[in-house]
Amino acid sequence: MATDMRIGLALGYWGAGADDATATVRAAEALGYDSVWTAEAYGSDAFTPLTWYGARTERIGLGTAIAQISARTPVATAMHALTLDHLSGGRLRLGIGVSGPQVVEGWYGRPFPRPLQRTREYLDIMRQVWRREAPVTSGGPHYPLPLPGGAGLGRPLKSITRPLRPDIPVYLGAEGPRNVALAAEIADGWVPMFYHPRISPGLYADALAGAPEGFDVACTVSVLPNPDTAAALRAAKAPIAFYIGGMGARSTNFHLDVFVRMGFEEAAHKVQELFLAGRRAEAVEAVPDELADGLTLAGPLPRIAERLAAWRASPVGTLLVAGVRDEPTLRALRDMVLG
Repeated sequence: MATDMRIGLALGYWGAGADDATATVRAAEALGYDSVWTAEAYGSDAFTPLTWYGARTERIGLGTAIAQISARTPVATAMHALTLDHLSGGRLRLGIGVSGPQVVEGWYGRPFPRPLQRTREYLDIMRQVWRREAPVTSGGPHYPLPLPGGAGLGRPLKSITRPLRPDIPVYLGAEGPRNVALAAEIADGWVPMFYHPRISPGLYADALAGAPEGFDVACTVSVLPNPDTAAALRAAKAPIAFYIGGMGARSTNFHLDVFVRMGFEEAAHKVQELFLAGRRAEAVEAVPDELADGLTLAGPLPRIAERLAAWRASPVGTLLVAGVRDEPTLRALRDMVLG
């Protein structure tokens, strides 16, 4: 796996209105940031903002963290990727993921079962599109090509556009050990959702054991600079409580499962119960300081610099800093990470 840490910028979801981070992205590029990454869930998409920022920069890498596979067929995502890779001069890093059943079935209207098999099939089809070695076919149960039945006129096709790169890097967004192992087997990198640099390396060591040379762990970490560490940690807890309580069903919540594996089972279930009962302020307060502090970089800048040592010692190859838009803090973080 990659070991020399790089720094990137995580912008997350695009917000409606004047949420234009062009100045921030340009500042990051000028400071030597490796890449900028966008996200999608059930609102704005990941590709359009990335295209916008790519047109206003020259060097910085462009990543999706994460484009959801249920939002598009495999060939549609492959088309998005090869087009954006061309327009940006080969800067794309395509992060894809399955999301959870509430979003997959409730928003996209697609079946959720067999997510690992679905991901494997999806990636195989995309790579067929990019390599153009033969017309694209798939006998898999999820994305059969050509479609059986129907009008009976479908035939295998080859992309009429030659990709700039036939090997566009693909990252998998994954939380469970089996999904992480799949990323190590078939992808070029892994994008964790929540990562604790002192706990997570041990949890995923077996899953990542087969990762090839150059495999990249690109991890988003929220940065909350504040001279008051306690205040910074309080702010860090709100999104954690939301993901535990609000981003998944009571019976199926992959985010909660991550925190259970980290050793915070009792606290995680308490947060979920409080959140689902409508007691959201109490749910936020119930997030342990140790968990919030491990998942984020919070407090005065000297403290953040000290806590970066654990991240450097982890398998993370690209640290994606989130929540920072001003140039002085971007510069300070660059200096801390790159030395």
